[in-house]
Amino acid sequence: MSPHTPAPRARRRWIRVLAIVGAAVVPLAFAGLTMASLADTEDGIHRIPAAIVNQDEMVDQTAPDGSTTPVLAGRLLVTELTGTDSPGMDWRLSNAAEAKAALADGEVYAVLTIPADFSASVISLSGSDPVQAQLSLTTDDAHSYLAGSVAQSLGEGMVRAFGSTLTEQYISGMYTQFGTIGEAFTQAADGAGQLADGAAQAATGSAQYADGVASYTRGASSLSAGLQTMKRETAGLGQLGAGVLDYTAGVSQLSAALTAAANDVAANPGDPQKLGTLQYLTAQLELAAAKGTALGDGASGLGALADGIAQTADGAARLATSGGAITSGARSLADGNAQLASGASELANGLQAGAAQLGSADATASSDAASVAADPVGLDVTVANAVTGIGQVVGTYLVPLGLWVGGLAIFLVVPPLSRRILASTAGSGRVLGSALARATAVAGVQAALLVLLMHLVAGVSWTLLPATLAFSLVAAAAFTAFHQLLTVGLGRAGLVISLLLVSLQLAAVGGILPSQALAGPFAWLGGIMPLGWATTGLHQLVAGGDAGTVVASALGLAVFGAASLLVSRLAIRRTRRANALGMLLPAAP
Repeated sequence: MSPHTPAPRARRRWIRVLAIVGAAVVPLAFAGLTMASLADTEDGIHRIPAAIVNQDEMVDQTAPDGSTTPVLAGRLLVTELTGTDSPGMDWRLSNAAEAKAALADGEVYAVLTIPADFSASVISLSGSDPVQAQLSLTTDDAHSYLAGSVAQSLGEGMVRAFGSTLTEQYISGMYTQFGTIGEAFTQAADGAGQLADGAAQAATGSAQYADGVASYTRGASSLSAGLQTMKRETAGLGQLGAGVLDYTAGVSQLSAALTAAANDVAANPGDPQKLGTLQYLTAQLELAAAKGTALGDGASGLGALADGIAQTADGAARLATSGGAITSGARSLADGNAQLASGASELANGLQAGAAQLGSADATASSDAASVAADPVGLDVTVANAVTGIGQVVGTYLVPLGLWVGGLAIFLVVPPLSRRILASTAGSGRVLGSALARATAVAGVQAALLVLLMHLVAGVSWTLLPATLAFSLVAAAAFTAFHQLLTVGLGRAGLVISLLLVSLQLAAVGGILPSQALAGPFAWLGGIMPLGWATTGLHQLVAGGDAGTVVASALGLAVFGAASLLVSRLAIRRTRRANALGMLLPAAP
């Protein structure tokens, strides 16, 4: 036995122990690494980058009192999203061009655009023609399916919260407007009160006026009777009779004029000229009454003539007294009518102001206004490179994972090297190529079957079949070369290492969930591992994303596979040298 024999036995013993330990911890690695990568997802969502493009323009809002207030609703929204306590994603301010480029490159996962008319739409809620304010959210499924869904959910929640604030302000404004309408109707009520007071005063004046007219009528009747008596008794009295006749005629004229003036005042109680005429005639009648009394005293011995003169004087006095009552009643009536007119004007103004505050709208306009008030802010979502369902996204992960597990299965069934091949005189490159050709052929069949399954079940477009198949073949070849390296260098223990590596890669691969949402080092590990390259490239293909990313992923896999082949060749040389020295570590039993 060679003196070097104990060393390889000890080495095989340690490798076997490590393989057993590795096999025992594989399930723990799968579960533990996955849970560790997702342990910080709640805070990780706040690390997902997103851009805000604020194109809003300032507008002035005019208050009912005529004062104006500048409104910048877009800036308020930006401040809310970019603050330290902002909800959801890591929002950052950008312009339209930079945001579009960042979304295409995967630097941000969503772009929220605030349009130029956002503030104008917000304040329109308090006007007669309210318009729903619109926000625009753009995501890209080519970088992360769940990031777009998270952004959409956050956007909808933000819109609901902002809309609720606007609705509260709208309702508050309605109550303020109701207060203004109440003031207008209070003014109308004051006018109605004045109308009532004026009507009462007019009624009082009318009663006074009616009493005066009645008294005047009685006085006129008494005066007329006295004048008739005087006329009969003065027929043969000569100069006294002539004087009495003149007196009687004058009083009759005054009586007729006073009657006409009273009728004019009754028709136009507020006319100052007619009131003045009535007052003048009343004064003249009072003077005639005084003269009639003196004449009666001078002719007291004339019997019936004296009685007639006394009756005439009494009637004239009553007429004079009634004239004052008529004048007072007419004035009171005029004042009452003026107050009625003032109250009616104030009532009309108050009702008109209240009507103006209420406004007018048809049923359609009212329904539209109610709809906008209930949902004042809308969200327009645009998804770039949209996938039709979660099945397509999952397929872009299962295919690379299946190829990795398939490579592991190949070398469980087909040992890459045997003692006979290692002992042959063929070159290491030929030995490696022979073993790799068989394994790669099987891996190619695996890739074709997985790609067909993805197109059939997940609904991926058949026009992408050449591209998805070619990319999957590159990934299959790279994974096969790597598994050959593991088995050449470590034997079957290398397959346990493969399981541990796939556990780590699955925990670090982004795409469904953005890498920024993963905890600790998992956020960047996915970008440097072959399974991450494969999932990223295939996901970009299916979603119609950036062709440069697909090419870069394919080149990364090709370099990874070539490096695995180079190291495998070096491992074969070392193994053959050890075999020649009697230190061979069998790759397979």
